[in-house]
Amino acid sequence: MKNKRVLIVDDNALNRKVFENIIGYSYLFDVATNGLEAIDLIKRAHYDIILMDIQMPKLDGISALKIIKAENLTLSPIIAISAYSNQADRDYFLSTGFDDFMAKPVRPRDLLEAIHHYVSKSTMVEGNTGTEHYSDLDESIMEKLMKYNTIENIKTVYLDFLEEAEGLVEEIKYLIENNTFSEIHEKLHILKGNSGTLGAQKLFKASVIFENKIKNADFEGIMQENLLLEKHLIAFRKNLEEQKIF
Repeated sequence: MKNKRVLIVDDNALNRKVFENIIGYSYLFDVATNGLEAIDLIKRAHYDIILMDIQMPKLDGISALKIIKAENLTLSPIIAISAYSNQADRDYFLSTGFDDFMAKPVRPRDLLEAIHHYVSKSTMVEGNTGTEHYSDLDESIMEKLMKYNTIENIKTVYLDFLEEAEGLVEEIKYLIENNTFSEIHEKLHILKGNSGTLGAQKLFKASVIFENKIKNADFEGIMQENLLLEKHLIAFRKNLEEQKIF
Protein backbone atom coordinates (compact mmCIF):
# COMPACT_ATOMS: atom_id res chain seq x y z
CA MET A 1 0.00 0.00 0.00
CA LYS A 2 2.79 2.40 -0.86
CA ASN A 3 0.22 4.76 -2.35
CA LYS A 4 -1.26 5.32 1.13
CA ARG A 5 0.16 8.03 3.37
CA VAL A 6 0.33 8.12 7.17
CA LEU A 7 0.90 11.21 9.30
CA ILE A 8 2.94 10.52 12.46
CA VAL A 9 2.49 13.22 15.12
CA ASP A 10 4.80 12.85 18.13
CA ASP A 11 7.22 15.21 19.91
CA ASN A 12 9.56 12.38 20.94
CA ALA A 13 12.27 11.72 18.35
CA LEU A 14 12.75 8.11 19.44
CA ASN A 15 9.03 7.37 19.17
CA ARG A 16 8.94 8.92 15.70
CA LYS A 17 11.89 6.79 14.59
CA VAL A 18 10.19 3.63 15.89
CA PHE A 19 6.98 4.47 14.03
CA GLU A 20 8.92 5.32 10.86
CA ASN A 21 10.76 1.98 10.93
CA ILE A 22 7.51 0.06 11.45
CA ILE A 23 5.45 1.96 8.89
CA GLY A 24 8.05 2.78 6.25
CA TYR A 25 8.13 -0.65 4.64
CA SER A 26 4.45 -0.56 3.78
CA TYR A 27 3.31 3.08 3.68
CA LEU A 28 4.41 6.55 2.77
CA PHE A 29 4.59 8.85 5.77
CA ASP A 30 5.21 12.37 7.00
CA VAL A 31 6.05 13.46 10.54
CA ALA A 32 5.05 16.37 12.76
CA THR A 33 6.45 17.16 16.21
CA ASN A 34 3.37 18.88 17.61
CA GLY A 35 -0.26 19.64 16.87
CA LEU A 36 0.45 22.90 15.07
CA GLU A 37 2.77 21.21 12.59
CA ALA A 38 0.21 18.44 12.09
CA ILE A 39 -2.57 20.91 11.26
CA ASP A 40 -0.33 22.70 8.77
CA LEU A 41 0.49 19.42 7.01
CA ILE A 42 -3.15 18.30 6.97
CA LYS A 43 -4.14 21.58 5.32
CA ARG A 44 -1.60 20.98 2.55
CA ALA A 45 -1.86 17.25 1.88
CA HIS A 46 -4.16 14.25 2.20
CA TYR A 47 -3.37 11.53 4.76
CA ASP A 48 -5.19 8.22 4.81
CA ILE A 49 -4.67 7.91 8.58
CA ILE A 50 -3.22 10.09 11.34
CA LEU A 51 -1.39 8.82 14.44
CA MET A 52 -1.72 11.54 17.07
CA ASP A 53 0.30 11.68 20.29
CA ILE A 54 -1.56 13.29 23.17
CA GLN A 55 1.04 15.14 25.25
CA MET A 56 2.99 17.52 23.02
CA PRO A 57 4.36 21.07 23.29
CA LYS A 58 2.79 24.07 21.55
CA LEU A 59 -0.44 22.18 20.83
CA ASP A 60 -1.44 18.84 22.37
CA GLY A 61 -3.22 16.06 20.55
CA ILE A 62 -6.71 16.68 21.93
CA SER A 63 -6.55 20.41 21.13
CA ALA A 64 -5.26 19.62 17.64
CA LEU A 65 -8.13 17.18 17.10
CA LYS A 66 -10.67 19.82 18.13
CA ILE A 67 -9.28 22.24 15.54
CA ILE A 68 -9.22 19.55 12.85
CA LYS A 69 -12.86 18.69 13.55
CA ALA A 70 -14.02 22.31 13.90
CA GLU A 71 -12.45 23.31 10.59
CA ASN A 72 -13.37 20.04 8.82
CA LEU A 73 -9.78 19.58 7.70
CA THR A 74 -10.04 15.86 7.03
CA LEU A 75 -12.41 12.90 7.13
CA SER A 76 -9.57 10.42 7.61
CA PRO A 77 -9.35 8.37 10.83
CA ILE A 78 -7.26 9.79 13.67
CA ILE A 79 -5.83 7.40 16.28
CA ALA A 80 -4.80 8.65 19.71
CA ILE A 81 -1.40 7.39 20.90
CA SER A 82 -0.70 7.77 24.61
CA ALA A 83 1.04 6.25 27.62
CA TYR A 84 -2.29 6.54 29.45
CA SER A 85 -3.71 3.10 28.95
CA ASN A 86 -6.57 2.16 31.26
CA GLN A 87 -10.16 1.75 30.09
CA ALA A 88 -11.22 5.15 31.45
CA ASP A 89 -8.47 6.86 29.44
CA ARG A 90 -9.48 4.97 26.30
CA ASP A 91 -13.13 5.91 26.75
CA TYR A 92 -12.17 9.54 27.30
CA PHE A 93 -10.06 9.76 24.13
CA LEU A 94 -12.82 8.15 22.07
CA SER A 95 -15.36 10.56 23.56
CA THR A 96 -13.29 13.54 22.36
CA GLY A 97 -13.59 12.36 18.76
CA PHE A 98 -10.64 10.06 18.10
CA ASP A 99 -11.47 7.04 15.96
CA ASP A 100 -9.35 4.68 18.03
CA PHE A 101 -6.75 4.55 20.79
CA MET A 102 -3.42 2.74 21.16
CA ALA A 103 -1.32 2.63 24.32
CA LYS A 104 2.44 3.19 24.41
CA PRO A 105 4.66 1.32 23.98
CA VAL A 106 2.93 0.36 20.74
CA ARG A 107 3.53 -3.16 19.49
CA PRO A 108 4.53 -3.20 15.80
CA ARG A 109 2.03 -5.88 14.84
CA ASP A 110 -0.85 -4.07 16.57
CA LEU A 111 0.09 -0.79 14.90
CA LEU A 112 0.27 -2.28 11.41
CA GLU A 113 -3.00 -4.16 11.90
CA ALA A 114 -4.74 -0.96 13.04
CA ILE A 115 -3.40 1.04 10.10
CA HIS A 116 -4.37 -1.69 7.64
CA HIS A 117 -7.84 -1.92 9.17
CA TYR A 118 -8.58 1.77 8.84
CA VAL A 119 -6.90 2.26 5.47
CA SER A 120 -8.83 -0.71 4.05
CA LYS A 121 -12.05 0.52 5.65
CA SER A 122 -11.62 4.02 4.33
CA THR A 123 -13.60 4.91 1.23
CA MET A 124 -10.90 7.28 0.11
CA VAL A 125 -8.67 6.42 -2.85
CA GLU A 126 -6.27 8.70 -4.62
CA GLY A 127 -7.27 10.04 -8.00
CA ASN A 128 -7.55 13.21 -10.00
CA THR A 129 -10.26 14.55 -7.74
CA GLY A 130 -9.84 12.45 -4.63
CA THR A 131 -13.62 12.13 -4.31
CA GLU A 132 -14.62 9.09 -6.35
CA HIS A 133 -15.25 6.69 -3.48
CA TYR A 134 -16.77 9.06 -0.97
CA SER A 135 -20.53 8.88 -0.70
CA ASP A 136 -22.68 11.82 -1.79
CA LEU A 137 -24.41 11.78 1.61
CA ASP A 138 -23.14 10.33 4.86
CA GLU A 139 -26.47 9.08 6.21
CA SER A 140 -24.98 8.46 9.66
CA ILE A 141 -24.61 12.22 10.12
CA MET A 142 -28.24 12.77 9.20
CA GLU A 143 -29.26 10.05 11.67
CA LYS A 144 -27.28 11.76 14.46
CA LEU A 145 -28.91 15.10 13.70
CA MET A 146 -32.34 13.51 13.77
CA LYS A 147 -31.77 12.34 17.36
CA TYR A 148 -31.86 15.93 18.55
CA ASN A 149 -34.10 17.65 16.00
CA THR A 150 -37.50 17.23 14.44
CA ILE A 151 -37.79 15.96 10.89
CA GLU A 152 -39.11 19.33 9.78
CA ASN A 153 -36.10 21.10 11.28
CA ILE A 154 -33.71 18.71 9.56
CA LYS A 155 -35.45 19.24 6.22
CA THR A 156 -35.17 22.99 6.65
CA VAL A 157 -31.47 22.79 7.50
CA TYR A 158 -30.64 20.69 4.45
CA LEU A 159 -32.79 22.73 2.07
CA ASP A 160 -31.25 25.96 3.36
CA PHE A 161 -27.81 24.42 2.88
CA LEU A 162 -28.63 23.50 -0.72
CA GLU A 163 -29.85 26.99 -1.50
CA GLU A 164 -26.76 28.58 0.04
CA ALA A 165 -24.36 26.09 -1.59
CA GLU A 166 -25.85 26.61 -5.04
CA GLY A 167 -25.46 30.36 -4.55
CA LEU A 168 -21.83 29.97 -3.47
CA VAL A 169 -20.96 27.79 -6.45
CA GLU A 170 -22.54 30.35 -8.78
CA GLU A 171 -20.60 33.16 -7.08
CA ILE A 172 -17.35 31.22 -7.45
CA LYS A 173 -18.06 30.75 -11.15
CA TYR A 174 -18.56 34.51 -11.53
CA LEU A 175 -15.31 35.23 -9.67
CA ILE A 176 -13.37 32.82 -11.89
CA GLU A 177 -14.80 34.35 -15.06
CA ASN A 178 -13.72 37.79 -13.81
CA ASN A 179 -10.31 36.63 -12.57
CA THR A 180 -11.15 37.74 -9.02
CA PHE A 181 -9.36 34.81 -7.46
CA SER A 182 -8.66 36.47 -4.10
CA GLU A 183 -12.35 36.27 -3.10
CA ILE A 184 -12.83 32.60 -3.93
CA HIS A 185 -11.23 31.27 -0.76
CA GLU A 186 -13.90 32.75 1.52
CA LYS A 187 -16.69 31.12 -0.52
CA LEU A 188 -14.96 27.74 -0.50
CA HIS A 189 -14.31 27.93 3.23
CA ILE A 190 -18.03 28.35 3.91
CA LEU A 191 -18.94 25.56 1.49
CA LYS A 192 -16.32 23.23 2.98
CA GLY A 193 -17.47 23.82 6.55
CA ASN A 194 -21.17 23.38 5.92
CA SER A 195 -20.83 20.38 3.62
CA GLY A 196 -18.60 18.64 6.18
CA THR A 197 -21.07 19.33 8.99
CA LEU A 198 -24.03 17.93 7.03
CA GLY A 199 -22.27 14.90 5.56
CA ALA A 200 -22.00 15.98 1.92
CA GLN A 201 -18.76 14.01 1.63
CA LYS A 202 -17.92 14.38 -2.05
CA LEU A 203 -18.75 18.07 -1.99
CA PHE A 204 -16.67 18.49 1.17
CA LYS A 205 -13.60 16.77 -0.27
CA ALA A 206 -13.84 18.63 -3.57
CA SER A 207 -14.04 21.89 -1.61
CA VAL A 208 -10.93 20.98 0.39
CA ILE A 209 -8.94 20.23 -2.77
CA PHE A 210 -10.19 23.39 -4.51
CA GLU A 211 -9.44 25.53 -1.43
CA ASN A 212 -5.88 24.18 -1.26
CA LYS A 213 -5.34 25.10 -4.90
CA ILE A 214 -6.48 28.65 -4.23
CA LYS A 215 -4.28 28.89 -1.12
CA ASN A 216 -1.29 27.83 -3.21
CA ALA A 217 -2.19 30.28 -6.00
CA ASP A 218 -2.66 27.36 -8.38
CA PHE A 219 -5.33 28.72 -10.71
CA GLU A 220 -4.86 26.27 -13.55
CA GLY A 221 -8.02 24.32 -14.32
CA ILE A 222 -10.08 25.90 -11.53
CA MET A 223 -13.15 26.21 -13.74
CA GLN A 224 -13.14 22.42 -13.92
CA GLU A 225 -12.88 22.34 -10.13
CA ASN A 226 -15.99 24.48 -9.92
CA LEU A 227 -17.81 22.29 -12.41
CA LEU A 228 -16.98 19.37 -10.13
CA LEU A 229 -18.59 21.22 -7.21
CA GLU A 230 -21.72 21.67 -9.33
CA LYS A 231 -21.72 17.96 -10.19
CA HIS A 232 -21.43 16.88 -6.54
CA LEU A 233 -24.06 19.40 -5.47
CA ILE A 234 -26.55 18.05 -8.01
CA ALA A 235 -25.82 14.49 -6.87
CA PHE A 236 -26.23 15.52 -3.23
CA ARG A 237 -29.62 17.10 -3.94
CA LYS A 238 -30.74 13.97 -5.77
CA ASN A 239 -29.57 11.79 -2.89
CA LEU A 240 -31.50 13.94 -0.40
CA GLU A 241 -34.65 13.68 -2.49
CA GLU A 242 -34.38 9.91 -2.26
CA GLN A 243 -34.34 10.01 1.55
CA LYS A 244 -37.64 9.12 3.22
CA ILE A 245 -37.87 12.38 5.15
CA PHE A 246 -37.80 14.32 1.88
